[in-house]
Amino acid sequence: MGVLSRVVLFPLAPVRGVVWVAERMRDMAEEELCHPSVLRARLAALNEALESGAIGPEEFDREEDRLLDLLERSDIRAGRPPGHPRSKDEEERQGEAS
Repeated sequence: MGVLSRVVLFPLAPVRGVVWVAERMRDMAEEELCHPSVLRARLAALNEALESGAIGPEEFDREEDRLLDLLERSDIRAGRPPGHPRSKDEEERQGEAS
């Protein structure tokens, strides 16, 4: 980036800063919502809702597929093959990191 473009784009610096902060906040929120322990808790609540009759089998299947897909993606981001079992230590370290 040359000096001239820096001078021309300088008035946009605050906007770029706000965009950067917003992107970091979005990333953190996604990470918290897609944390494996959160997803497992949501799957357990979904099973309870099905057993209690609060939701039907179609809705259960749709939501379960969505949650399992998110869980698989979180495994891939963590560098584990999908479906790889986590150790208890690994779960605790992930919980401390977030």
